[in-house]
Amino acid sequence: MAEISNFFTNYMEEVSMILFCIGFSNLLLQKNLIKKIIGLNIMDTAVYLFLALKGYIDGHMAPIVTDGIRDTDAYINPIPSGLVLTGIVVSVSVTALMLALTIRLYDRYHTLNLDEISAAIKNEEAK
Repeated sequence: MAEISNFFTNYMEEVSMILFCIGFSNLLLQKNLIKKIIGLNIMDTAVYLFLALKGYIDGHMAPIVTDGIRDTDAYINPIPSGLVLTGIVVSVSVTALMLALTIRLYDRYHTLNLDEISAAIKNEEAK
């Protein structure tokens, strides 16, 4: 019975792990480059969710001093929030770069299938 109550107390962490597994399997199993990019974004989101959950402490306040400095135990740790914000900015930049490269690959090979692009590259090298 303790395992069931432990499941319900940590369900958000388990949701983030499930999202990560969905993104990872999408990244491995899909041949389409756009679907691979979507899988990587799902993985990023799962990591950010997990970091945000680990940085939050129930009953504590955001580390913004409005009515005088209290004990440090009254505030949450701001480092995970900063890491999440930084990660979001980096992942948006990486996604933009991947999409730009995908457009270039499509313009050159007229497909988004990774197997067909690899075969076309091998044919170009053989010539």
